[in-house]
Amino acid sequence: MIWLDILLKRLLWVVPTLLGLLAIVFVLSRVVPIDPARLAAGDNASPEQVEAVRHSLGFDRPLPAQFLRYVTDVAQGNFGTSLFTQRPIAEDLSGRLPATLELTFVAVILAALLGVPLGVVCGLHRNSWVDHLLRIVTVSGLAVASFWFAMQLQFLFSMKLGWLPLSGRIDGFPPEEVTGLMIPDALIEGDPEIIDSAIRHIILPALTLALPAAATVVRFTRNGVIGALSSPSVAYQTAMGYPRRQVVWKYVLRMAITATVTQLGLIFGILLAGAVVVETVFDWPGIGAYAVRSILQSDYNAIMGFTLWTGVMFVIVNLLVDLLQAAIDPREAR
Repeated sequence: MIWLDILLKRLLWVVPTLLGLLAIVFVLSRVVPIDPARLAAGDNASPEQVEAVRHSLGFDRPLPAQFLRYVTDVAQGNFGTSLFTQRPIAEDLSGRLPATLELTFVAVILAALLGVPLGVVCGLHRNSWVDHLLRIVTVSGLAVASFWFAMQLQFLFSMKLGWLPLSGRIDGFPPEEVTGLMIPDALIEGDPEIIDSAIRHIILPALTLALPAAATVVRFTRNGVIGALSSPSVAYQTAMGYPRRQVVWKYVLRMAITATVTQLGLIFGILLAGAVVVETVFDWPGIGAYAVRSILQSDYNAIMGFTLWTGVMFVIVNLLVDLLQAAIDPREAR
């Protein structure tokens, strides 16, 4: 029942949230100093041709009418046509979305695997040399620019040592598409060479995204552990003589991880934004690289479509995080 209550409450906020996102994207698209009708008509179009394109796209209608048409088209899954690929933007994005999702999920998993244990260590040894050292490292991780770190990883592991691929998603022919995710599809096909190639290609870009995310996870986990250690329930368990290891694993970690799980939902959105740079550096064929190309080419419709897709994914992930948080600690969900 708790999950159902959370789901219903969050769904009530999904519609106004998405409408607000649509309104922001629509307003921003109308105030940028670029004429979308001129872009769609081409550089060599005459003023009459530009006006004809403007009329066909509905840009000569009042703004409320334009917004209503825009919302109607988006609700039907119509994000328009890319000015440069001449394909529906929904097809372009859906074809690239699995690559971005796979990269982001692997980065989140790496951030959790690195950040949670280090955060627990920092919290259990508060103000010790270990705590100070790890805090310096995590602050440094937040301060490092992702594109610089990506290029350093490429130089060391690809150019210098030759251990990992420089760019791309896989060598040779990809596995037969089942899920759209390269590693699961490679596992389904069962070819060791394809599996090895898919894993080796994703290591560097995922590690680049995971570094700042892990630093955030360490900080939130550390604060959660410190708060849990000072709680009455943990003090009671300690006074009853339970072993420290049991108290930490059974009580402290469960209480501390709640805030970390919530933060992971926000981290997912941050990684989606960070993937724009990382995918470009590693030539990763995701929606981030598509967004960069669209910006460089002033592809008006594609930029709007990317922004909306990213917002929708962020809303869905945060809904899943709320449900996971309720499963970990139902008291926090009330």
